[in-house]
Amino acid sequence: MDADIAIKVEGLRKQFGSHVVVDNLALTVRRRQIYGFLGPNGSGKTTTIRMLCGLLTPDAGAGTCLGHDIRTEARRIRAKVGYMTQKFSLYADLSVRENLEFVARLYGVESPRAAASEAIARLGLEGRGAQLAGELSGGWKQRLALGACILPKPELLLLDEPTAGVDPQARREFWSEIHALAAEGLTVLVSTHYMDEAERCHEIAYIAYGHLLAQGRVEEVIAASGLSTVTLSYAGAGEATGALAALARHLEAAPGIDMVAPFGTRLHVSSRDGAALAAALAPLHARTDLVLTPDAPTLEDVFIDLMRRAPDNRA
Repeated sequence: MDADIAIKVEGLRKQFGSHVVVDNLALTVRRRQIYGFLGPNGSGKTTTIRMLCGLLTPDAGAGTCLGHDIRTEARRIRAKVGYMTQKFSLYADLSVRENLEFVARLYGVESPRAAASEAIARLGLEGRGAQLAGELSGGWKQRLALGACILPKPELLLLDEPTAGVDPQARREFWSEIHALAAEGLTVLVSTHYMDEAERCHEIAYIAYGHLLAQGRVEEVIAASGLSTVTLSYAGAGEATGALAALARHLEAAPGIDMVAPFGTRLHVSSRDGAALAAALAPLHARTDLVLTPDAPTLEDVFIDLMRRAPDNRA
């Protein structure tokens, strides 16, 4: 067994009734890595995370998490994992410090008061120790939940959409702490909808309808998409919104165009067939009011394209 591997699973499958939530999923996550897990709502991300940490038993497939079999050693896995759920799960009627001390005692951490004080200081919660958890804003609740997860000093941190509904500053501060934890040796698997967060990960995986569609470093996933992209913008001061929308509709109907996305006063036009894209845009080069600029596809372009082409087996 490779000591550098934190998670390695193959053929993972989970079905609820006639509904296949995860189908033949394979993942490899290295230790000290921040691994982004992406996909639309209902894609199977949460179910996968729960199978990895021993909360659900897969119907098929096998693998290990932190060196333990996910089927037969779930208890050992759970003892080494910090799991932060989508919903804030601490006690709203206890203070920040009381919540942290309770979690410390629950996990048998030595000197619970000292451990809680350390977490408060690390996550910038000084001055809020006596505040009720239920009175915290979303960003502060997120910090508290993260503090509770790392109190037992886990080897693996599983974060299920941890920054949903949190303001940009709080998200950035959260990610700074995640990178600091990874630098100290913690492995992190995080599910997210935000493309800027995905780009902060060392590697990413994208699933839709229970199927793995892409994985690797961000630049590898973008390169493997085969997308060609051109940005269209109006010369001069700009153009009316209606004209931009009309141009977008025209391009969406053109052969060889896979995606048209507006970004302010620009249109992002993409295709998996570079020659067809060039042919579709050729008539626009003669227009003096338009500027056509070759561009690189974004991670968002890639994921939208993957989602559009993924078979919806739940419709």
